[in-house]
Amino acid sequence: MFQGIYTALITPFKNGKVDEKAFRAFVEWQIREGVHGLVPCGTTGESPTLSHEEHNRVIDLCIAVAKGRVPVLAGTGSNSTEEAIMMTRHAKQAGADGALIVAPYYNRPTQEGLYRHFKAIHDAAKIPIIIYNIPGRSGVNITDETLARLAELPRIAGVKDATGDLARPYTLRARMKKPLQLLSGEDMTAVAFNASGGVGCISVTSNIMPKACAKVQEACLSGDYARALALHEKLVDLHSILFCETSPGPVKFAASLMGKCQPDLRLPLVEPGEDHKKRIAQVLKNLRLL
Repeated sequence: MFQGIYTALITPFKNGKVDEKAFRAFVEWQIREGVHGLVPCGTTGESPTLSHEEHNRVIDLCIAVAKGRVPVLAGTGSNSTEEAIMMTRHAKQAGADGALIVAPYYNRPTQEGLYRHFKAIHDAAKIPIIIYNIPGRSGVNITDETLARLAELPRIAGVKDATGDLARPYTLRARMKKPLQLLSGEDMTAVAFNASGGVGCISVTSNIMPKACAKVQEACLSGDYARALALHEKLVDLHSILFCETSPGPVKFAASLMGKCQPDLRLPLVEPGEDHKKRIAQVLKNLRLL
């Protein structure tokens, strides 16, 4: 189920609250543009700044708009195992197709702690789980050995790898008895990741160019890597500029220029600086998005 392009959705805000109208319209646009799946309440959705009620509401809205047309992979991770269990259970009850669960951030558990954390969530919520490994944000790397242990659990469905280490698909497959869906968490290296055994990307860039990103992944899935690379190269400037400052500041500003939402973020995140705003606007103009 979990392959192709999944958009790590932004969460629009207006006057300090979730802009439900803009979010609904944004999800509908993403589906019309041909994405293969949706990820509400991930890092790009500013999940750490959402209240529990807002978090659950955004997932509910995404599922309601999607209406089963594409899978919804709900972000339900936390550095508190009990909190992650609570949110994952809600996602299951709401009708999500799976849960994306990030490695616990800040408290830096050992590999045994990581294993027990994910196993506890797996055992408590009967839903497919994609493990999200992003050491740059969480402060801890889930090793191949730990992922191989977790892969033995029946509802561990895949891994989103945002390490940027293109050896990971090889080393993971070498240790796993049960194959998992390997998804890139980095737009710039997604084609290379797929060529090494990946099956898709959970993407920031597809917030801005969903159709183009979907075509890249479809070319990869068909084995046409020459076409995938040619399509990917047209997006390189966009991939780059969307990470000129801490995400999702740049991508949300880009979406606001396209009329999709307000550029509002929640502290401690702030809008990009003026020089970066100009560069973002220029890249969008070059791509004929403005």
